[in-house]
Amino acid sequence: MSLLPVGSFAALAVAWLVLVAVSVLSRIGPVRMVRGSFIALPFIVAALPLLFTRKGDPIGTVDLWLFDLTLSGEGLRMVLTIMLKSWVSVQAATLLVFTTPFHDLLEGLARLKLPVLMVAIISLMYRYLAVLTGEANRMMRARASRAAVLPGARRPGAVWQARVVGNMVGALFIRSYERSERVYLAMQSRGYSGHVRHIHDRPFPRPQLAILAMAVAVLAVFEISAHAWLPHA
Repeated sequence: MSLLPVGSFAALAVAWLVLVAVSVLSRIGPVRMVRGSFIALPFIVAALPLLFTRKGDPIGTVDLWLFDLTLSGEGLRMVLTIMLKSWVSVQAATLLVFTTPFHDLLEGLARLKLPVLMVAIISLMYRYLAVLTGEANRMMRARASRAAVLPGARRPGAVWQARVVGNMVGALFIRSYERSERVYLAMQSRGYSGHVRHIHDRPFPRPQLAILAMAVAVLAVFEISAHAWLPHA
């Protein structure tokens, strides 16, 4: 997706249709895949200045009293391309997460030679995210039990609530830090040296290696076709 040229909307549409087909075959469904991809849309705001900074093909002017901003067609094409690339890429990542067990993802990242420290951080973050969420929920219940208000009485103001939330965040950080130290010492005492050891290393079967080679070839042809077809479109 990131290597496709600007304005390759047909190639992006083909890639999205392939993702939809894979989501149907994997019984995930395109609705769930698309719903989890809208997290990428707020980041498109960073690309909006390209609408007015790219030169060529002016299609409109915005009067801001002190100066004018010219909307260019090239900038519009770039922004739309960036938005669609991000949207389709996040859908591909979402589909991968939905269809692949987390330990397989970690093993894949390790085999792709991602730094061991990053793999360990991702692994621990995923495993202890539920622990921190549970700790935060317990603190919220404790806060609610200590802030009961009689019917008709005036509720605490926003300043008081903001102060309490700040104290809760600080307490959660300290508890998380202390727990991480205890967990790390326990892991070291059990022989942890930076990566999780497996009893049996799973080999990479030759049929899967052939499928991987075919997938790389198809992606290369797709990329070359998009670059070759765009200038004539």
